[in-house]
Amino acid sequence: MAVAQFQRVALNRDVKEHQLCAGDVAYLVDFVPHPAGGETGCVLEVFNALGESIAVVVVPLSAVEPLAADEVLAVRRLNEIA
Repeated sequence: MAVAQFQRVALNRDVKEHQLCAGDVAYLVDFVPHPAGGETGCVLEVFNALGESIAVVVVPLSAVEPLAADEVLAVRRLNEIA
């Protein structure tokens, strides 16, 4: 299934420079073309458990996946990176 703009998505890999882990949920805000013709990027906005924006990051399209009905959201501390 493809991801769409303004959809909630899950990371499928860690983004350690922003303290994000695979499985973290974000909103896909926009798609951006790669400047050299590579993989399309996704602009993601990440929120904490209280709904406050904590990061805006750009990751490759292959780093996100749609959420599924059989998945459960969980909570972790921001500084706990596996």
